[in-house]
Amino acid sequence: MRKPLCILIAAALTIATAQAAPPPATTPASPAPASTAAAATSSLDWTPVHEAGGIDLNGMDVRVKPGDDFDAYANGRWEQLTPIPADRSSISVFYLIFQRAEQRNADLLKELAASHPAAGTDARRIADYYAAYMDEAAIEKAGLTPLTPTLANIDAIANVHDLSRALGEQLRADVDPVNATHLYTDHLFGLFVAQAMEDPAHNMPYLLQGGLGLPSRDYYLSNDATMAGYRTKYLAYIADLLTLAGVKDAQGRAQGILDLETKIATAQASIVDSEDVHKANHPWLRDTFATRAPGMDWDGFFKAAGLDREQVVTPWQADAVRGLSALVASQALQTWKDWMLFHALDDAAPLLPSGYAQLHFQFHGHTLSGTPEQSPRWKRALAAVNADLGDAVGKLYVAKYFPPASKAQVQQMVGNIEAAFDARIDALDWMSPATKARAHEKIATLKVGVGYPETWRDYSTLTIKPDDALGNHLRASEYEYRHQLAKLGAQVDRGEWWMTPQTVNAVNLPLQNALNFPAAILDAPFFDPQADAAVNYGSIGSIIGHEISHSFDSSGAEFDAQGRLANWWTPADMQHFQDATRKLAAQYDAYEVLPGLHINGEQTLAENIADVAGLMVAWVAYQKSLGGQPAPVIDGMTGAQRFFLAYAQSRRGKLRDAALRQQILTDGHSPGRWRAQTVRNLDAWYDAFPSKPGQALYLAPADRVHIW
Repeated sequence: MRKPLCILIAAALTIATAQAAPPPATTPASPAPASTAAAATSSLDWTPVHEAGGIDLNGMDVRVKPGDDFDAYANGRWEQLTPIPADRSSISVFYLIFQRAEQRNADLLKELAASHPAAGTDARRIADYYAAYMDEAAIEKAGLTPLTPTLANIDAIANVHDLSRALGEQLRADVDPVNATHLYTDHLFGLFVAQAMEDPAHNMPYLLQGGLGLPSRDYYLSNDATMAGYRTKYLAYIADLLTLAGVKDAQGRAQGILDLETKIATAQASIVDSEDVHKANHPWLRDTFATRAPGMDWDGFFKAAGLDREQVVTPWQADAVRGLSALVASQALQTWKDWMLFHALDDAAPLLPSGYAQLHFQFHGHTLSGTPEQSPRWKRALAAVNADLGDAVGKLYVAKYFPPASKAQVQQMVGNIEAAFDARIDALDWMSPATKARAHEKIATLKVGVGYPETWRDYSTLTIKPDDALGNHLRASEYEYRHQLAKLGAQVDRGEWWMTPQTVNAVNLPLQNALNFPAAILDAPFFDPQADAAVNYGSIGSIIGHEISHSFDSSGAEFDAQGRLANWWTPADMQHFQDATRKLAAQYDAYEVLPGLHINGEQTLAENIADVAGLMVAWVAYQKSLGGQPAPVIDGMTGAQRFFLAYAQSRRGKLRDAALRQQILTDGHSPGRWRAQTVRNLDAWYDAFPSKPGQALYLAPADRVHIW
């Protein structure tokens, strides 16, 4: 499915900023040279100088011509002055805002601890969860005891029926909340509950492929030497983890696990195929799984998973479900038990004694992402609290840090951008009246959530103990699964949020025809109530436009105003749209991010479309916000220059090579370094920053991708 949910990731490749001739007269003057002390300082000490109504002048490198590399022009000096923190695989504007939200969450927890909240309250659950995570002595003392029931269940598996039941008991709502076609766990299957594609009045259980410990199937199947190296290190990690747990013949069993996962990877669908909604829309009667996907005991699986009362279940990747089911029957039972044992240890490792936790970080954090050091424990504890008690923390967060005035201002921007999109639709000479009418209907019914949800989660049934860190997480995972199951048979909630308010992100939900803009992303430098309008529209405005545009792109065209799978474009309109998007895919195919590794223009197409469309509609909305008056010139910058610089600076970021490779192979988003170059498709950018043929970013007018 091209994307049921959309995530914004700001990340970029470190680049050398080339010497260039002085910028054209229409570009802002060079900022004053930094002092020697400023140039030598680290990113954690260096504070961007936000002038020009919100533009970071100190982060620019005006020696670079905008037409050669707009990211380097807008962000080059920031990239030079800003190393990636030792406990991170990347750094970006999103991370800088995340740091602020993280500190706010830490302050909230300190206040909770000091207030001694009453038992049974969410405040007490938060405090106890955090305390248990931080109690390393108790974790060391407990050893593997919290996993005893899980390990005993695995040991008791005696046949395929038992294995199928155990796999059903393991089923969790472990899908990435911003990209439902991908699991972020290594269970064999994952559950995604949302409205049925052709019946928006009812929720549907979707079964998704899983089962891998490496980030994607490419890590198993690629002949690339780097990928082969990852497999060798993964094999060693499996063996080390099993050895630490006292498993005999750990090396041999590790090889069996890797061989099994390679077969799982072979059975899986690719990312591009997984994003094809039509390949996902094949509901199966539950009783037909045994004949459609033989191998597993599906009755036992569904009963253990709590899905035995559902008449219809949709396998998102049907061929993969068939392949995985066949493997359950064909592969040695002991190998499956070893696989389950390893993944039980791997999933729990961060909350097991330090030996397990260190092995886990060394492989997942250092080897796969290139991160030199692990984050301090208090940061990991905060992340865990936010993952497992997100709404409880979020309710406190918005009460203290998201004033009603900010919400009202963002809602006004949303309204302006929606109106601009509406107007752009009317102005399109290639779109038929029938398609325009359906597009207007989608805008009119689009449900935009700003800041926080209208209703909050009820955690009263979730038991949290101050001395049971792993147990707390396992119970929270079970709670989330039960929450998702409870949606089956219940009325569809078009206002359901898929992100917590303290999340630095935004999301489009085609099945709900809805958007979520959490409070934490509505903060400087993305959004500043005191900033110049050009900067706010160029930054948060382009993000809002990005998310809105997903309702009208190659994915949005597949869903009508009610979220029903029903393409509302005429064939001629769709052909025009596809011709334009092919040009955009080719643009991104040409970007080489590492030697021999290019962006996949098809895999990232929906997000790249949204970047172009979102920037265009934000530009139109900004122009309208001026009310016919000229934009002020601030520090020598025109409003247009501030707008496009704000856009590029909101995409600034750097990744370690391992993390960059992983993103290219597994993610639907281009790295931020190349997202900043989206400006090359807008005519208005050429007026603000004149470039000419021969410069790297220059596109002849006929080659610029104009979609909206």
